[in-house]
Amino acid sequence: MKATLIRPLLILLSLGIFSCGQKQPAENDAHHHHGSAADSTPAGNGTLYKEVMNVHNEVMPKMDDIFKIKEALKKKVASTPSMPEDKKQQLQTTIIKLDSASEAMMIWMRQFNPQPDSANQTEAKAYLENEMVKVKKVRQDILDAIEKGKSLQ
Repeated sequence: MKATLIRPLLILLSLGIFSCGQKQPAENDAHHHHGSAADSTPAGNGTLYKEVMNVHNEVMPKMDDIFKIKEALKKKVASTPSMPEDKKQQLQTTIIKLDSASEAMMIWMRQFNPQPDSANQTEAKAYLENEMVKVKKVRQDILDAIEKGKSLQ
């Protein structure tokens, strides 16, 4: 019972820590400038930052879905001893895919470290563009894993 509660709590804790630590620069940016975040940086990095965060925020709530689907698939494998080996392997592969997608989000969040407003705007823009590619890949991996998992429930 405890093990099933730990993972969702860790996900929520991670989300809370990440949200607190990452939202602040954008909020500070908006408070210190009289205009949109895009107007406050020559290359529009405030807008790009928000776009990256929007992709993250779109799929972060799905982390709970990943956990629930994974647990349902594990239960299905455990409760069906007569399951054909190929079907069991398909479920186990999907469980791994769900874990991998979840871990990819956690890694991305730990590594995401946008540059401060005072940084070189060209470098900051390049960093955010690269992060957009990464977070879109994470999003796609999460959505694909969830779709596959749901199809096997």
